[in-house]
Amino acid sequence: MKRAVLVNGVPACGKSTVARAISARTGWFLLTLDTVKEPFFDHLGLGDREFNRALGRASYQAIWSLVRDAPDGTDVIVDAWFGFQPKSVLEGHLARAGVERTAEIWCHAPPEVLAERYSARLDERHPGHPGAAFVPELIELARRAAPVDRGPRFDLDTTLPTDIDAVMAFIRRTFAD
Repeated sequence: MKRAVLVNGVPACGKSTVARAISARTGWFLLTLDTVKEPFFDHLGLGDREFNRALGRASYQAIWSLVRDAPDGTDVIVDAWFGFQPKSVLEGHLARAGVERTAEIWCHAPPEVLAERYSARLDERHPGHPGAAFVPELIELARRAAPVDRGPRFDLDTTLPTDIDAVMAFIRRTFAD
């Protein structure tokens, strides 16, 4: 049986920080959408917004293909915005990858906070990611974003200090045999 912790939320919500903390505590392999996607930008070019979205979908599929090839008993952490495609796409990937159990960490913050965070790190992000023009879209996205609710969920308001011990206790309870 394979298990996956889905660290979910819109851009700039703090997913990567939380996912890295979980990986550090567990030693589980961390797969992030950006880590897979950015080398494709480097080799194929930056392209337009639709090209960016296509690379996102391909990178998402690549993540689950890697999980599929992992041995039984593997636990992984996946850092992605799972709401950018229909839930049925996620379900198909999980089935093909052999993931039987999931735990969702839903990272969120007010839209204005996300806009500030996103804007503040524009110079640090790979140039393939959307720039400042994305901020109004991010605000609207954050207003309607929702967790995937696939399995048990831990809600994490990332404007507050992260209680990683509480997150870990949730994961342990969720994955207890």
